[in-house]
Amino acid sequence: MENIYLGLVLSPLVGAILAGLFGKQIGRAGAHWVTILGVGISFVLSVLVFKYHVFEGAAAYNETVYTWMVSDGITFQIGFLVDQLTALMICVVTFVSLMVHIYTIGYMHDDPGYQRFFSYIALFTFAMLMLVMANNFMQLFFGWEAVGLVSYLLIGFWFKKDTAIYANLKAFLVNRVGDFGFLLGIAAILMYFGSLNYADVFAIAPSLKDSTVEIIPGSEWSLMTVVCILLFIGAMGKSAQVPLHVWLPDSMEGPTPISALIHAATMVTAGVFMVARMSPLFEYSETALGFVMVIGAITAFFMGLVGIVQNDIKRVVAYSTLSQLGYMMVAAGASAYAAAIFHLMTHAFFKALLFLAAGSVIIAMHHKQDIREMGGLKKYMPITYWTSLVGSLALIGFPGTSGFFSKDAIIEAVHASSVPGSDIAYWAVLLGVFITALYSFRMFFIVFHGKERMDQHIKEHLHEPPWVVWAPLVLLAIPSLLIGYFTVDSVLFGNYFGEAIFVLPEHDVLAKLGEGYSSEVGFILHGMMAPPFWLAMGGLFVAWFIYIRKPEIADKIKNSMQWVYTLLDKKYYADEFNAFFFAGGSRGIGRFLWRNGDARIIDGLIVNGSANTVGWISSVLRRMQTGYLYHYAFTMIVGMLAILSWYLFI
Repeated sequence: MENIYLGLVLSPLVGAILAGLFGKQIGRAGAHWVTILGVGISFVLSVLVFKYHVFEGAAAYNETVYTWMVSDGITFQIGFLVDQLTALMICVVTFVSLMVHIYTIGYMHDDPGYQRFFSYIALFTFAMLMLVMANNFMQLFFGWEAVGLVSYLLIGFWFKKDTAIYANLKAFLVNRVGDFGFLLGIAAILMYFGSLNYADVFAIAPSLKDSTVEIIPGSEWSLMTVVCILLFIGAMGKSAQVPLHVWLPDSMEGPTPISALIHAATMVTAGVFMVARMSPLFEYSETALGFVMVIGAITAFFMGLVGIVQNDIKRVVAYSTLSQLGYMMVAAGASAYAAAIFHLMTHAFFKALLFLAAGSVIIAMHHKQDIREMGGLKKYMPITYWTSLVGSLALIGFPGTSGFFSKDAIIEAVHASSVPGSDIAYWAVLLGVFITALYSFRMFFIVFHGKERMDQHIKEHLHEPPWVVWAPLVLLAIPSLLIGYFTVDSVLFGNYFGEAIFVLPEHDVLAKLGEGYSSEVGFILHGMMAPPFWLAMGGLFVAWFIYIRKPEIADKIKNSMQWVYTLLDKKYYADEFNAFFFAGGSRGIGRFLWRNGDARIIDGLIVNGSANTVGWISSVLRRMQTGYLYHYAFTMIVGMLAILSWYLFI
């Protein structure tokens, strides 16, 4: 099986190298064929791996492929851990990536950076596969940084746009903050556990669960809490949790296909996956679990509110991603790791669908993205319309769709949890259902229904994009609609993950929920009687009533609650605060150091001061060199008298 795992990981890398280094030689068609073939091979091999480990019940594969270095007894190596969790993740990553690759042929058709873009997205897939298949922290960190690097390249793909360069620099800097915490967490693991291998660390964890460390002299902290919170700070950056969320909406400056790949299957899901993989550590710190849950709840609720006032079609979907990532983190904080990964999977399909559908609309609208300039697109773009409807229904958790099963499971798991902060988190994710339905169908109704607000030129050329654009929409709509129904039994309540995820008995909220589970139909019927369903329907109705039936209400609400609208439109002034406090503060410190350190001390005292001192001494010595013989004779006599006096009196 090792060759299959190697082929699975390396196939996208080979495609990326061929498209990136030999793009001119193989041409545009060659670039998309080699990368699609590489990712396609990975997808087929992923399905084989899934069949082998899940359907055939093969034991987890945990082996070293290559030892890079041994230093002080610490081994740095490349290795694969392939179990049920890995098998699910690689299938999701490769399938969504394959759909994005096919879609890109149509979306980037006229772009001069065509080959470069295909090289980047294939490299992105390789990096994510290395991350999810890692069996040690060094390889995890390699994949972690690699997805960050490629996202930087892709967000700023249109590097002639100032906004794109600002966005990728912002993503880079914010993620460095998170990655600093992540690296400290890995360093703490190496220091106290003595290994970077997952299996070794997880085996030692129970013996260190009561260990403490002194970060501040005289103050002892739980080792597990410190390690887990440091690791989660890394996840806050990658998975865009408050306050390290600010980079994700700006990532919309990149082409739409990469928005789908970042938000659905690669970078932002890395943090959720990492927390689930590290469950043998997180389970021994309720403080860390509570921290994860509260941060996730804040992100889910408050970022959803911002989505209500967005008018850029891609930014509405982006804030939806922020909110849904919050749901996943809340689930992880409740020890419902299976529900978090389940929602990660279902979300990957319907979020990729929504982004690619938004891209289809953008193509038809000649790259206009303001939903206020759209309307009535249903009759012009029927395939995009129906697939968008499926994605939107899955997002709000409409009964029977994939999102319904995963989101309802999270809400119920949080309700059953006793982890500190679970009460606040429950109300946040419950009310978030109404908010999700409101912003999702606000966008849907404004774009596809109501008055046509585009100009005549665009209206005359409106049509469904080519098949390479709409075919991935159809293929993504199928799992968005059905996969929850066919997997809820095994993934949530059937011990699908086995030993891949560790949960202490007192934290096992999914086991409590499983006691009342009867069947998929029973789950649906129960959900239709629960508050989340009625809140979702309420949000849908409010969106229809305000934006279709009585559109003037929206303006009245905006005018009467201007301060609320401004607060949400300014995204709680997070960007302004960062620009003033961090960027402005850094510049202020720089100016202080320049004026006092560089100008006064280095230039003024050391450089110019030493030069002035030498000049002064030289001027004094110069006056002593008069050129008169009697001056020199007088000086010699005084010197001799001084020497004689020294000998006589001392």
